[in-house]
Amino acid sequence: MNQPGTSDIDPNAPWYKQLNGYHWFVIIVASAAWFFDCLDQRLFSLARIPALSSLMNLPPSAPAVQNFGKEVTAWFLIGWGVGGMIFGALGDRYGRARMLTVTILIYSTFTGLSFFSRTPIDFTVARFLTGVGVGGVFGLAVALIAETVPSGARAQSLGLLQILSTIGNITAGLCKGLIDSLENGGTLEKGNGWRWMFLIGAVPALMVIFTGRKLKEPASWLALKEQGLLPKGGIFAPYAGLIGDARWRRNLIIGALIASTGVVGLWAIGEYAPDLQKSVFTAHYTRELTAAGKLTAETALTDAGKAMVKPFVDTAIFWAYLWNMIGAGVGMTIFTRLAGGMGRRGAFFLGFMATLVITFVVYWKLESPPGAYAMMFMLGAAQLSVFAGFAIYLPELFPSRLRSTGTSFCYNLGRFAAAAGSFFSATLSQKVYGHLPVPLPYRYSAMTMCVIFLVGLVTLIWAPETKGKPLPED
Repeated sequence: MNQPGTSDIDPNAPWYKQLNGYHWFVIIVASAAWFFDCLDQRLFSLARIPALSSLMNLPPSAPAVQNFGKEVTAWFLIGWGVGGMIFGALGDRYGRARMLTVTILIYSTFTGLSFFSRTPIDFTVARFLTGVGVGGVFGLAVALIAETVPSGARAQSLGLLQILSTIGNITAGLCKGLIDSLENGGTLEKGNGWRWMFLIGAVPALMVIFTGRKLKEPASWLALKEQGLLPKGGIFAPYAGLIGDARWRRNLIIGALIASTGVVGLWAIGEYAPDLQKSVFTAHYTRELTAAGKLTAETALTDAGKAMVKPFVDTAIFWAYLWNMIGAGVGMTIFTRLAGGMGRRGAFFLGFMATLVITFVVYWKLESPPGAYAMMFMLGAAQLSVFAGFAIYLPELFPSRLRSTGTSFCYNLGRFAAAAGSFFSATLSQKVYGHLPVPLPYRYSAMTMCVIFLVGLVTLIWAPETKGKPLPED
């Protein structure tokens, strides 16, 4: 499999006709890496509270479990940020394809090891180390695609990577539904289904066996290597190249602020929608079963009463999640089309505006499963739409010798911001709104944090438009 030149490519042809077999191979491998990365993220999101409930021997709704869930999420995000910073720089020095293989092995290994957790602390450690691997994937994958495919197919190929990531999220939801069914049916031990979800996350290691040797470094990176122009020095030498040049430094700040807005919005706000759903849906189905005479006010508080309500709640959360991911796919598709038509800045403006309004309204008005399905569709379409933009826009801000570093820095700085946002969200829930009855603390803390979307909107004033321009070089 040789990387082709561009002389035989018709730039006026539809984007998919500009791609040959090797181009599709790179897109598939990079997208698969991101697919499994997103699968891992969502497995954690769905299994986090059940895991901590089991490890802490407390009910899922206990404030201690909910608050520790935000803390372990924060540590996962910190690991994600650390991994992104490290592997982005290593990708520029030692190759995108090589480092992508390493990150896949790291996140799949430590996800699998989460199966064996015995305390909240070792669970947190495993999630932090998983985050280190997860954090490296995005920057490496998008740099690999951006530098391999023809420029006329770049935006669509990178948007496709993010659109396909929703399949990983949906697969995680299907895994959760299957394991819940096996647990409720007695096939799996009650309270331990979450362990099997993390074991599923170890599967990506197998992908390395089949793709590692066939995946080549991009021609532009190989040319820089032959000319001795790759970053030299310590592991963070590429950052000196970014910070030392006024153009790249400006793009670094702009890209980081835009990406941080979306990442904080998803991980420090949208991430906790299932927690709100669990509280709202439990109250909803308790009222329904009580009205039907299957529960009384007294039996609803017993373990038997809670066990009767739980399958209804689990099913409703699964469908809400599925609609959320379908919405995400629709939102990313629309964003990709807008980015190719009206430009990157216009697409981001519409994406952030929609996210601000829809996120606020969803946390304010979510009351029942039927309404939640439509709301979660809209929330997914809005919040995830801009992530297609990160894949398209960030690699267009930096030159080949610094592209992996710059892209990873922008995308993963948001993890640190989201970790801080997660801690801040926990503080809002406990210290500011904690005196209110559940689920109001969940609602009001999320609604308060929607102010983050204003950061992205303001940053767009200085963002360069990259539509129709070649990838920048020195």
